[in-house]
Amino acid sequence: MQQGIKTVAYGDRQYPSQLLEKAVEEFSKLPGIGRKTALRLVLHLLRRDTDEVEQFTEAVNRMKHEVKYCRCCHNISDTELCPICADPRRDTSLICVVENIQDVMAIENTQQYHGLYHVLGGIISPMEGVGPSDLEIDSLVKRVEAGGVEEVIFALSSTMEGDTTNFYISRKLAVYPVKLSVIARGISVGDELEYTDEVTLGRSILNRTPFNG
Repeated sequence: MQQGIKTVAYGDRQYPSQLLEKAVEEFSKLPGIGRKTALRLVLHLLRRDTDEVEQFTEAVNRMKHEVKYCRCCHNISDTELCPICADPRRDTSLICVVENIQDVMAIENTQQYHGLYHVLGGIISPMEGVGPSDLEIDSLVKRVEAGGVEEVIFALSSTMEGDTTNFYISRKLAVYPVKLSVIARGISVGDELEYTDEVTLGRSILNRTPFNG
């Protein structure tokens, strides 16, 4: 071992710097990032110019502190009202209920849907301790109660948890004169919406069927 360089044992890997070790540890907390990939990312940043790295960290810090959630649909936004909800060309009589932000992006990429959205922030999953009160269900009911909504489209993943969430919301909306529909099952059972190809997802939106509970 070269004189003067302190190595830090981390499992079966030797890190020559505690600062490097800490950075790798933080990057490896990101979903889908293992320690090998984390080390590669950290070393890449280490090789970049200081200005580039500072721009990277500033972008992450600004995102964390300045990004807002739309007060209407709970989508991510830079303003109190997201661009979709603020767009006068959107059909305000349609609300598409989705699990997360990625699903909004996936459906928008199809260019087949021109209504509004409602992001629940998850789906009902007793096994993971997620109940109706943990989701943005009450705010959806209030939107329907306020009037002007003719159809609510369920666009949740075709899993047991997704179907349970559909059923729960349908019971909450049963007292209102609103049409309930679900995207067509061109999407395989168990598939996550965000990973579905755009053509299949677009057709599923267009060929949605009445929700019968």
